[in-house]
Amino acid sequence: MMYDDIEKVLYTEEELNARIKELAKEITKDYGNEDLIMVCILRGSCIFFAELVKHIPNYVELEFITVSSYSHASTNTSGEVRLIADISKPIQGKNVMIVEDIIDTGYTLNYLKKLLLARNPKSLKVASLLDKPSRRLVECEGDYIGFNVPNEFVVGYGLDFDQRYRNFPHIGVLKKEIYTR
Repeated sequence: MMYDDIEKVLYTEEELNARIKELAKEITKDYGNEDLIMVCILRGSCIFFAELVKHIPNYVELEFITVSSYSHASTNTSGEVRLIADISKPIQGKNVMIVEDIIDTGYTLNYLKKLLLARNPKSLKVASLLDKPSRRLVECEGDYIGFNVPNEFVVGYGLDFDQRYRNFPHIGVLKKEIYTR
């Protein structure tokens, strides 16, 4: 069972949900009554994204984008970000928010910000469930951060290792022997 592969839980489902509600309140306050296009980075941020958008009372359009910078079953980024699937509508003149699971090296977020800024949105901000600044290789920041995490391999609540553990309802540290096999 996947629970046996977890070394420790960093944040429980209850702690995650409470913080996500706080982030939604911050976002609502900052945007007032303005509409928002929220872009879910698939697959990792899908659970955070779903939980976040349901607590924002503004008119929200949902968009999805898929990128990759990791090889299959790898814990290290290649540094090269590939666009797998783009958003489906124009964002020019619109308020756009990228919703990320974790800001790690910064490669993915840096790539996405450049890609979307070139399309001339009214504003572009980032909400990330987790931030791991100790691993940053390119300068990159989020505007709304759930939690800072230590330099450990975290899974759960959408984050995976080799497509596993996304359904773990907490954020946990994966046992080293699992990802170093």
